[in-house]
Amino acid sequence: MTRIGLISDTHSYLDDAVFKHFDTCDEIWHVGDFGTLELADQLAAFKPLKGVYGNIDGADIRQVYPEHIRFKCEAVDVWMTHIGGYPDKYSPAVRKDIYLTPPMLFISGHSHILKVIYDKKISCLHLNPGAAGKQGWQKVRTLMRFSITEDKVHGLDVIELGAK
Repeated sequence: MTRIGLISDTHSYLDDAVFKHFDTCDEIWHVGDFGTLELADQLAAFKPLKGVYGNIDGADIRQVYPEHIRFKCEAVDVWMTHIGGYPDKYSPAVRKDIYLTPPMLFISGHSHILKVIYDKKISCLHLNPGAAGKQGWQKVRTLMRFSITEDKVHGLDVIELGAK
């Protein structure tokens, strides 16, 4: 079993509560818009970190983190990108590939809207953890925590960090 802490859209703000909520996680996955490389380094010093850059991230972050990352976690094929859209509204940058070679788990950020949607057309779970930072229009800052065991995603928790 691998326990994942999922976070996005920090926009240079890292709430201390993230460390408490991700304490039992094995890895942290950040879905872009870190804001600063120092924030990414803080997370990476705490737990192993996988991440992608977002539209507000500068060249320093883009040199370390790719736009898309596709990998296996246990037996789950995971695709993470910042601007990916969601079922029936995938972004043009991913639309063709997601239908040709769908992952089991597709994770995006950018919208600041927390979403958990199962795409029946391609047998794919879509997650967007919302925004953990204070920038943007969201009223509540959020993140997610879940586990992967073999080919199953389970134990999904939505965590509210409070008002921005």
